[in-house]
Amino acid sequence: MPLLDTPVRLGVQIQPQHVTYPQIRDAVLRLEEMGVDILFNWDHFYPLYGDPDGLHFESWTMLAAWAEQTERVEFGALVNCNSYRNPDLQADMARTIDHISAKDGGEGRFIFGTGSGWFEKDYAEYGYEFGTAGSRLNDLAEGLERVHARWDVLNPAPTRKIPVLIGGKGEQKTLRLVARYADYWHSFVTPEELPHKLSVIQKWADQEGRDTSDLVLSNELKDRDQAFADRLFDGGVRLFTVGFPGPDFDYDAIRRWLAWRDAKNG
Repeated sequence: MPLLDTPVRLGVQIQPQHVTYPQIRDAVLRLEEMGVDILFNWDHFYPLYGDPDGLHFESWTMLAAWAEQTERVEFGALVNCNSYRNPDLQADMARTIDHISAKDGGEGRFIFGTGSGWFEKDYAEYGYEFGTAGSRLNDLAEGLERVHARWDVLNPAPTRKIPVLIGGKGEQKTLRLVARYADYWHSFVTPEELPHKLSVIQKWADQEGRDTSDLVLSNELKDRDQAFADRLFDGGVRLFTVGFPGPDFDYDAIRRWLAWRDAKNG
């Protein structure tokens, strides 16, 4: 750990705010054609910045549309909020989207990115209990257990072992969940922080009895340059994500990161 022999991949998070859905649909098509590896949205009900009551769309229904629209790219939420939906329902939605995205009898392309939630307005406006950071993480732990149990009994089963992405860096709860469940660990930590955080994950993995040699490290490129990305790469990061705000989508920035990815992969 970390997994160093996996290729560098680029994920683009299409922000579902301040744009029309046709603009999102077009961005999905263009980004897949450009060669992006993973497309993400986010799971909120209101814009996170800009006009707080501006245009905004819901995550899971959008992901089902992407499953049908796309042919190659993997996709998911960065990240789903565990609080909004019954965990068994989340598992069933994920399994269904997994099947929708499978083309010509192949495997699905859905990634189950999940987290405990943090944006209080989502909860207040839609009638969900906000609780505390600790209670939401406890709910996430229970939810992940139920999600995996439901995947084991659904008929039909998912087309593949659906990859789980968990975001965050809290050492007592979040990183223990990473050690127990995650295929991807997503964070915003600096290259200097990575060794310590990885040692914490390894400590929890030892207690959980899990081999984390297949864990892929994921990190964010927002407001970071290629020199910083190089340092993350040297620290073991192999999935790099970049936010993609509209309506004036900057495709040239994505081309630059794709060129950097391709250079890393030789």
